[in-house]
Amino acid sequence: MKLRIILFVCIATTLFSCESNEIEIDTNNLLYGSWVSPEYDSETTTFKRGANLPKEAYGVSFNKEGVFKEKTSGWCGTPPLTFFEIEGTFQLENTLISISTHSYPTNYAWRIISLTKEELVIKRELTQQEIEHSALIDLYVEIENLTYAESCLNDLDWTFAPYGAKACGGPKGYIPYSKSIDTVSFLQKIEKYTEAEKEYNIKWGIISDCSLAASPKSVECQNGYPTLIY
Repeated sequence: MKLRIILFVCIATTLFSCESNEIEIDTNNLLYGSWVSPEYDSETTTFKRGANLPKEAYGVSFNKEGVFKEKTSGWCGTPPLTFFEIEGTFQLENTLISISTHSYPTNYAWRIISLTKEELVIKRELTQQEIEHSALIDLYVEIENLTYAESCLNDLDWTFAPYGAKACGGPKGYIPYSKSIDTVSFLQKIEKYTEAEKEYNIKWGIISDCSLAASPKSVECQNGYPTLIY
């Protein structure tokens, strides 16, 4: 009799252990749950579904309440690695996962390439904020190219103008330009860039220090390049 009781307890314990380790899958939304063991291949990352986030390895999780969790060691890849948990929120729109956290990068997006009960394959995708920031950079590069397309041979042929907008107010800096170029068009491009940066700062809640950019006194030609003198 005692042997039967012991055998019954062992079987029951085994069955309970198997049930507790079973991975729950929400068939209405396969994204919900924990994703672990990432494998990186060029532009994509492949995760395997897990029962929960690992203690000492990378993993992410998504739940029904829109909470996103990431177990990471940060940017440091030097052993011994210390893993910690970052929490944020996510929104799923078709195949796009938009993620927001309080840790850098604060806002980013993943595009779902494939999703099954066992596997999640994602690709990093630019967010709207990143797209708009890239457009700002393109505008500035256009201005900069106009500036340095001219050789600086005579200081008197050059001047400078403020450009950009710090979130706290005032210009981001100053840029030299030749008086021989189409100055009206050039200054219009600077104005366009400055207004675009103001709108970007307001839209995305960008913050900055409130110190004023130092104003240069003149432009000096040095080895053919215009240099701002303070």
